[in-house]
Amino acid sequence: MSKKTWSSVVAAALLGLMWVVFESGLFDQDVSSASGPAADQVDQLKVAPAASMDGYSRDRFDHWNAQPEAGKNCNTREAVLARDGENVRTDNRCQPTSGSWTSSYTGEKITDDSEVDIDHMVPLANAWRSGANEWTDAEREKFANDMNSPQLVAVDSSSNRSKGDQDPSTWKPSAEGQWCDYAGDWVEVKNTYDLTVTQAEKRALHEMLATCG
Repeated sequence: MSKKTWSSVVAAALLGLMWVVFESGLFDQDVSSASGPAADQVDQLKVAPAASMDGYSRDRFDHWNAQPEAGKNCNTREAVLARDGENVRTDNRCQPTSGSWTSSYTGEKITDDSEVDIDHMVPLANAWRSGANEWTDAEREKFANDMNSPQLVAVDSSSNRSKGDQDPSTWKPSAEGQWCDYAGDWVEVKNTYDLTVTQAEKRALHEMLATCG
């Protein structure tokens, strides 16, 4: 083997090794100085490429189900509006007649419930790509209506539409002061449901958690 050929083989091997180390996440410690429980939980998440969207439909996640514990005629959306709002009053159909809400993504105060969206912290499509494609319909229904984890949150409609089904590597709240809570909630939901993250998503979560405290 010539000296030139040998150099090429060595260079290729080094590049391959660097790629393996990069994908393993060993470089993530250089991304930020994030620390604390949420940062530790990020490192516990399984890293995997996003799965295919084959078979996905929002109808596979039956959502806005009845929530009788919130009141007669209440569904999940109305229950979250009552939970996350201030001085919320409702009519006999569980529709808000007054109250105010502070968007978790911008800090904007909203007084018209029609301008409030109930966002899935981890979007349904993102959940599908990160493990929910293998769940039962009953498991997906639980996820889409979960009021016990930070999965459902009242936000301004503009932010919700801007976010779509993106993860933190491509979308973050416009108010940087919301990054810490947003990333912490995202990590909690992904851990609760054993959902995977992409390498870019993991790095973005560390970046956002570095703004905490």
